[in-house]
Amino acid sequence: MTRPVEPGGGIRVLVVEDDPLIAEAHQTYVERIPGFAVAGVADRGGEALRLVAQTPVDLVLLDFYLPDMGGLDVCRALRGRGAPVDVIAVTSARDLAVVRTAVAYGVVQYLLKPFSFATFRERLERYVDYRRRIAGTGVQPGPGGVAQHDVDRALAALREPIPAEAPKGLSAVTLDMVIGQLRAAGAPLSAVEVADVVGISRVTARRYLEHLAGQHLASRTQRYGTTGRPESRYRWTGR
Repeated sequence: MTRPVEPGGGIRVLVVEDDPLIAEAHQTYVERIPGFAVAGVADRGGEALRLVAQTPVDLVLLDFYLPDMGGLDVCRALRGRGAPVDVIAVTSARDLAVVRTAVAYGVVQYLLKPFSFATFRERLERYVDYRRRIAGTGVQPGPGGVAQHDVDRALAALREPIPAEAPKGLSAVTLDMVIGQLRAAGAPLSAVEVADVVGISRVTARRYLEHLAGQHLASRTQRYGTTGRPESRYRWTGR
């Protein structure tokens, strides 16, 4: 089934996923990120190809295991038709040959299931950065076009490592919630304040906050209270 959705502006995304619950989750993820709009949802490769031909689409979030055709076949068809779309593979396919072929077909990101919203958001934010750089924003190309370092910077936006994954022993869902609180606050928060909102213990909250500080995604400052004991406070510094 194909469900066209009227986009509200921004980068137009087609979600291609045959599991209805996962498709709905990915659509919700896209809608939570500023600058993106869902152009449609398809649960088959053939329907995805028809929708790309009929509806303006900038980016395809493509599952590789579909009922009618494989994701690589969809990529091959898109490239054969000259469709001006980018593809991010959103799949559980871990075979190295599949990854290599996907790269050969121009897949700009390869996102393995399962993943957290933090990882999903980071990949799409990097994709925005890539589009901005490849479009030459802030770049004054010379007579021969852009320079090598401009190309390198654009591609680096896609290839830099993603630092927000939860390490062993930490929950990706809880990490998302902690990040969300820091982002929304706009001011430094203590472990107690985060713990109260997220619904975890102060010690657990501090573990997540220290992880983010160690990944340079949050800054740590000390505030001295009436007891004289310093309290660590954390502010989101990631993108």
